[in-house]
Amino acid sequence: MHLPDSLKRYTTSYLFIIPAVLMFAVFSIYPFYKVFELSIYEWDGISSAMRYVGFGNFIEAFTSSIWWQSVRNAGIITLLALTVQNGLALLLAVIVDKEIKGNNFYRVVFYLPPVLSGIVVGLIWNWIYDGNYGLLNHFLTTVGLGSYAKAWLSDPNTALFAVALIHMWQGFGWGFIILLAGLQSIPRELYEAARVDGAGSRMIFFKITVPFMIPVFFLVSILTILGTMQIYAIIVSTTGGGPGYHTEVPITRILAAMVDSSRFGYACSLGVIFGMVLLLSLIHI
Repeated sequence: MHLPDSLKRYTTSYLFIIPAVLMFAVFSIYPFYKVFELSIYEWDGISSAMRYVGFGNFIEAFTSSIWWQSVRNAGIITLLALTVQNGLALLLAVIVDKEIKGNNFYRVVFYLPPVLSGIVVGLIWNWIYDGNYGLLNHFLTTVGLGSYAKAWLSDPNTALFAVALIHMWQGFGWGFIILLAGLQSIPRELYEAARVDGAGSRMIFFKITVPFMIPVFFLVSILTILGTMQIYAIIVSTTGGGPGYHTEVPITRILAAMVDSSRFGYACSLGVIFGMVLLLSLIHI
């Protein structure tokens, strides 16, 4: 039977996308379905006995103050990353985008923290923050501010912000690279024409740079939210979620329910709620 050329083209096109669709279904859709299925059972993850509890796990999660505190902690770190971290990344990208001496060197240096292991970064900053022989306290004592020295990661008032600083230090390089690439994609002729017309640096930035960079800002914001809300390695290697849940984040709470309490069903319900929180966050921006 002879098939029309248009049908052949459509058939060929769909054949090419079938592998991608199958991979998405197997590694994304099916796991999400299984997580939701397990979330309505009470299960220890080992035995074959699974007790149906309906939405009991979800009700327990929604009424858990520790869970919502972990979401709040991740939200605070994310807010700081969206503002301070990305603001610093943009500032450095604008500076390096200029024809300054050694700009290639700065590109390499600023990109080094993101490629380091989160565990390694956490251990390094553990030493910096240490209350007894930490580098930060030593510096404060040297400059006459020894009264401000403290155990930064053990103090409930400073632990979350200390962890947030570590995360921002490690993560700003990603935003820096993406923002720098966006800046370099803007035609230089526009800047030259604006200067000829008498535009100042501020006007050039807000009238040319910002409009061209809006899609890049949007991309960086999405990556920042996804990356920061899923922070894990730095928490584990510094505070472990303490002191007293003050640095607990959703991923550590889910793993605690799964590994420490052997409540796989409850952990899956937390995962479903966390996924919905991430989805709503992305829709909001």
